[in-house]
Amino acid sequence: MERLPGFRDFYPEPLPHTDVWSADARQYIFEKWRSVARRFHFREYDGPPLEPLELFTTKSGDEIVGQLYNFTDKGNRSVALRPEMTPTLARMAAAHERNYKKPVKWFAIPQLFRYERQQKGRLREHFQFNADILGETDPAADAELIALLIDTLRAFGLTERDFVIRLSSRNAWQDFYTKGRRGQSPAAPNGGKEEYEFFQVIDKLDRAPESETARKLSALGFSLPDVRRFIASGAPTPELDAILRNLAARGMKDFARVDYRVIRGLAYYTGVVFEAFDATGEFRAIAGGGRYDNLIKLISGGRVDLPALGFGMGDVVLLELLKARKLLPSFDARVDVFVVIQDEELRLQSLKLAEDLRCAGFVVDYPLTPSKPDKQYKRARELKASFTARLESDEYVRITNPESRKEIVVGVGDAANHLN
Repeated sequence: MERLPGFRDFYPEPLPHTDVWSADARQYIFEKWRSVARRFHFREYDGPPLEPLELFTTKSGDEIVGQLYNFTDKGNRSVALRPEMTPTLARMAAAHERNYKKPVKWFAIPQLFRYERQQKGRLREHFQFNADILGETDPAADAELIALLIDTLRAFGLTERDFVIRLSSRNAWQDFYTKGRRGQSPAAPNGGKEEYEFFQVIDKLDRAPESETARKLSALGFSLPDVRRFIASGAPTPELDAILRNLAARGMKDFARVDYRVIRGLAYYTGVVFEAFDATGEFRAIAGGGRYDNLIKLISGGRVDLPALGFGMGDVVLLELLKARKLLPSFDARVDVFVVIQDEELRLQSLKLAEDLRCAGFVVDYPLTPSKPDKQYKRARELKASFTARLESDEYVRITNPESRKEIVVGVGDAANHLN
């Protein structure tokens, strides 16, 4: 029986086949994400993988249903596996925002699901590092979030030669759109729909055929040359300028630049938006996010009005990039100590030794069933054990370094200290 298309099996290394994914690499990525987020004083949260379908249609409209794993549960509720984490965060924040001092800095590592066509860098499930700041409107919050993104990528060994943060602003594009609409007949009641369509065209500017883009822009009252001139100008808005100066003060000037080609397709973004790309352009966006000051108000039905911003970084593209740059460490299943049981009369005492060493923080293995000593030592070599430990009696243990063949005999209660 095979796994579903677009889903992954994670095996411990060494991997048995090229068609499976490394559980060790996944854990390595998770640990880096958590470590950097905590250094920025972000607190971890989580929510349910199954949510009311309405949570996602409220944010994105009914058209999103075609991209979801959704069904009616046994309680006759319309539900969906979460395709993104931001609506869940908005729901949670709206419910209990009074219990937390502002600004709130939270992160999560959810598994997300979308029923989409599979392609390079995009599957039907993935894990994602989400980081968000709630309750702050100043661009300093945007800069803090982008600094977190930069430091997270640097934690994997990536440098300014490997990636760039492309900054843009929905406000700048909003001004461009408003000026372009002047002198034209009013678009109401479809003004909001046309504006959304305009942003969608800009979001696909580099991926759609130029003739198609020009035709769609013309239908909305804009010309492709005007759009390209606006992008080429690259003049930072005051908010983008404040962010760039903030990053420069941190020594991060070379990691970010203004690029108005970035607009982010999701409709809920309201201000600064950004994406992280590998410098060669070989991969999809590594991460993306921006400000969504109206989403919590929308999700809460107007009860809670809380500004917010965040980004998401998926594990699929990141792992492809780290492999391409040869930045993944080797994941050896090495053990610190292999306890050899040569005398079965000492098995119970050997189990106590193994337990004591584990409690002292060592990775320890031993033979579960009786076997010849040479077979046990062979197993220790297979596991790349740093040491072997063999009880000589109730009181003494012989510790051996397999590489140097140096040995010492110490008291059982003192074994951990000598290993350290």
